[in-house]
Amino acid sequence: MPAPNNFPGRRGRPPRNQIYARLDIQIGELRDRLGGLPSPLEAGDIWRGIWLEEAHHSTAIEGNTLVQRQVEQLLAEGRAVGNKELREYMEVRGYANAADWVYTQGVEPGEWSDGELISLTELRHVHRLAMTPVWDVAPHPDATDHEAPGSFRRHEIEPFSGGMQPPSWTDVAPQVDNWLRQACELRGVAGLELPEALAAVHTRFEQIHPFLDGNGRAGRLILNLLLVRIGYPPAIIYKSSRNPYLRALQRADQGDCGPLGEFLARSILDNLYKFIVPAIAGPARLVPLEALATEELTANALRVAAVRGRLKAQKAADGTWRSSRVFVEEYVASRYRRTT
Repeated sequence: MPAPNNFPGRRGRPPRNQIYARLDIQIGELRDRLGGLPSPLEAGDIWRGIWLEEAHHSTAIEGNTLVQRQVEQLLAEGRAVGNKELREYMEVRGYANAADWVYTQGVEPGEWSDGELISLTELRHVHRLAMTPVWDVAPHPDATDHEAPGSFRRHEIEPFSGGMQPPSWTDVAPQVDNWLRQACELRGVAGLELPEALAAVHTRFEQIHPFLDGNGRAGRLILNLLLVRIGYPPAIIYKSSRNPYLRALQRADQGDCGPLGEFLARSILDNLYKFIVPAIAGPARLVPLEALATEELTANALRVAAVRGRLKAQKAADGTWRSSRVFVEEYVASRYRRTT
């Protein structure tokens, strides 16, 4: 199945509120009908698939040039394939280490958790896991002894090209404390308000820019830790969507969290359809067509078949069509019979 497009073109695209409503309904179904997110032990392949894709795409957004096959071989066999710089392999290795910890602790919090959605210790630990391997071979050239992975910066950061201005390094610690309180309040947010609340939390982290390096990677990992802890699938931001993501982040920095909220909602739905629902729904369970699509039989083709009555399906209250693997197999078999 091809990688989803987090930010497709405008043509035929549902309005933002409809995307938020669809996400809310389908997360409700995940919890009520499918038992919620599976544990890493119950469904290791699901989390491994997400882990591999996120490690590749999130580091690619920051300029890493490893292709998907090289990433998969590196993480599966522990060896570098190709002639890339060692730094690039270590970027992926570190991100994968951190993502593995995030998903394990997100679904089943252990001794690291203090009962809140996220703690300062966890924030520092995620950054340390993500950045230590690359730091060991290519540390930041300006770093002091006090700015190693997991430690806050002691440098001023110049304004970014989009206008975002991180605070002085002397203000980082108190602003991170405020950010932690804001992040932990997400537990009380639900429904249509959640995507933009997530966008505001994610943006505020990037505005603070607490570390000397690796803030983008840490920010996306922390976003996914928060999502998994409130029962949502993680969001993979694909490298093909780098520019729309950065534009949406810039809009959020200017006070409009709508585009980034929509971007994140679509990304969460992508993961729900691609990884979570297909793996945990039984063959007779009605699920969105996107969760049943393949390269050969796209969601749009299934939708056309459903509208024409050729595929047994049901239109839900949120406007999406639902069918089952059993019904799709029957439809495919009937197509084969008609062509022979």
